[in-house]
Amino acid sequence: MNYSTIIKRAWQGYDASKHIKHIEDISAMVSTNHVFRITFRDDDIVIAKLSYFGNYEHFKEDHRIIHSLCNNLLYPFENLLSKSLLKNNRVYTFRYKWGKTDAWVVFYNPTRVMQRLPRRLDEHQIRTLAQQIARFHKACSRISNVLPKSSKTLRTDINTLQERLTADPLKFGTIENGEIIKHHCEQFLKYRNKYNAGSFETIPVFIDWNIGNFSVNNRLELYSRWDYDWFRMSSRIMDFYFFSRVVSDAGDRTVFSYLISPMMEDRFMIFLKEYHKINPLTADEIRFMREAYRFFILNYVMKDGKHFFSEQYAQKLQAEAFDIYLPSIQTGFDAQKLISELDIPIPANTL
Repeated sequence: MNYSTIIKRAWQGYDASKHIKHIEDISAMVSTNHVFRITFRDDDIVIAKLSYFGNYEHFKEDHRIIHSLCNNLLYPFENLLSKSLLKNNRVYTFRYKWGKTDAWVVFYNPTRVMQRLPRRLDEHQIRTLAQQIARFHKACSRISNVLPKSSKTLRTDINTLQERLTADPLKFGTIENGEIIKHHCEQFLKYRNKYNAGSFETIPVFIDWNIGNFSVNNRLELYSRWDYDWFRMSSRIMDFYFFSRVVSDAGDRTVFSYLISPMMEDRFMIFLKEYHKINPLTADEIRFMREAYRFFILNYVMKDGKHFFSEQYAQKLQAEAFDIYLPSIQTGFDAQKLISELDIPIPANTL
């Protein structure tokens, strides 16, 4: 795929009068998505994101929701998110189709970056991050009713995975592997109903909160956020697995896995307690953290892993999913311990 050609075509559709001088690939090289820095002859700069998996309509829909979110967030988050370029007062996206190539592009203003959190946070940093995220979730909640509707839900993504397995029982190598995935899809839907997740408030969530995707100011307040690969409208609980990874004892790592254990660390409990003071959690939301983790493994590692990650990482993560991640779901997370630590009252009829 000739990325430069696609980007040049995309820019011509946006503003053919402004000429490109240089296109530089600044991708992280872990994901299959590509990010480019475009420098123009007048030395202006924009950022281009190119994607070629999934559904173009979903890509366009997500960026329109994010644009609305950018416009409606109030202080202190009014300038937090990277803003897409508009044409005719709408987010400009470009679809390139030629032969077997089907790719789409969106342009962003460059993001200002202040400080990155360290690879391993201290207790003060954990508490401050929790406070910031609690306030950010509240800010998203206050404007969720005025955002465009999303066609993606947790149920539709799981249904898609089930349909793919029905069409191709050997999709994950063996019949046995396919049956394991089917079982976990059924378990997710069962517990989604049991924990009344359908009644949880729907807000914008970014899911991938690793420390390479946001920056903070010198007071550790959220300053800028980018990378919208896993953006969706869903429950705030979808964000928490990655918060547990950010504050984990192991810290940020170049070679990574998706173990469930960070959600049971004392450091994550510090985060939860601080978050809970500002934006209280319910017992069912705590219970659903396990299912949010299950969904993450099923959807982002298994269903779409070969598209989200480079081939080497996709193979590694999917093998670990069968050997470690999925078997650990039933025993590796103790919701009651977290509920007790947070001192969340439980109605007598649910005990």
